[in-house]
Amino acid sequence: MRILLITKIFPNAMNPGQAPFNRRQFAALSRYCDIDVFATIPWFPGASRFSKWSVSNDAPREEIIEGLPVRHPRFLYLPKVAPYLNGPLYAASMLFELARHHPAPDVIVGSFAYPDGFAAVCLAELLGVPAVVKVHGSDIDVLSQQPAVRPALEWGLRRATRVVAVSKQLKEGVHALGVPRDRIDVVMNGVDRSMFRPRDRGEARAALGRSPDRRLLLYVGHLLRDKGALDAIAAFERLAPAHPDVDLVLVGSGADEQACKAAAERLGDRVLLTGRLPHDQVARWVAACDALVLPSHHEGTPNVVIESLASGRRVVATHVGGIPDVLSSPALGELVAPGDLPALAEAMSRAAYAPYDPERIVSLAGCTGWDESARAFYDAILAARGERPMAVPATEMRPVLQLDGAPPSSRRWAPPPASRRFPEATQLGVGQA
Repeated sequence: MRILLITKIFPNAMNPGQAPFNRRQFAALSRYCDIDVFATIPWFPGASRFSKWSVSNDAPREEIIEGLPVRHPRFLYLPKVAPYLNGPLYAASMLFELARHHPAPDVIVGSFAYPDGFAAVCLAELLGVPAVVKVHGSDIDVLSQQPAVRPALEWGLRRATRVVAVSKQLKEGVHALGVPRDRIDVVMNGVDRSMFRPRDRGEARAALGRSPDRRLLLYVGHLLRDKGALDAIAAFERLAPAHPDVDLVLVGSGADEQACKAAAERLGDRVLLTGRLPHDQVARWVAACDALVLPSHHEGTPNVVIESLASGRRVVATHVGGIPDVLSSPALGELVAPGDLPALAEAMSRAAYAPYDPERIVSLAGCTGWDESARAFYDAILAARGERPMAVPATEMRPVLQLDGAPPSSRRWAPPPASRRFPEATQLGVGQA
């Protein structure tokens, strides 16, 4: 089976840390079928003059990412001008790429409801093949509340052959937009269990130069208000005077990084902002912490929560998106309302000192790997084609393509030079997407 994946939330050489959850799931999916990725980049006249857009526009047209052949077609985008046109413009921009894409795919998958999913449905209908739309969180929780976008978003979801949601809560959100529940599959993200596993906290702290005698709370993700980065600092400021042996570390970067730095300055060396880090360093910080803190205002199913539980670390988070599905037991962590700083500060205080068994956390959480996640995703794609779930033993699956491994001969374009292959060493942690 040939699958074409279309999404703007995917890494490229200029932005290697974007959406690593898609990168890992799609790479694992290649064990079951042939995959090509259109990792699209928004473009508009004069985009190169704006720093926000110029970096991505410098991305190569083609590259190999974890063995997957990836194209980066540009699509015409009108930021804040006419958002209701972005779906049709996206689909129109893909027509040229699709015309060059031979042979035609058997299924088109759009990852993110709008405009990606909308465009995938348009192109699939042109080809007469099934369309699958994967939804992540803000595409349903936020975009569906925008009057200019909602009609096109609903149209795409309702005409999709199947919809894949990363949490039960998102499934209900998709159903509320008019999609029957029997056409919606819940496929949760996986975790790299070779990297995120219980490790000795003392050894991790020693490797990071942290004191073994202090308590450590950790935030991992984009430094954004909606992700709760500023809430984490504000809540820590509330608890800090009463708990002088507790520190807070924030791993990541983002649009509100300067605001986070300004807030952290009031707390001296008790708050550390590390900036972006490679994936293995993120895993080490998770191993070093007493608990993860993620006070997001809205979410899908954040991978950093899954990674922390797989590492045997408890979590303090907000009752949004798919987080309650993951923190299914009080033993795994504590949930508070988004924006409730007093409740967040109290929960963080408790989490800093609560004793727990990391191995029990792992057992209770039951986190699955990326192979299991990809297989569930593939079963949803098979269902879109009217086929039964696959029953192939794991030993008969093809190996996951490695970064420097050439793609199979069935791929539809040659890999670019090695100098344009994806720099694995610069990857951000999954939780930073």
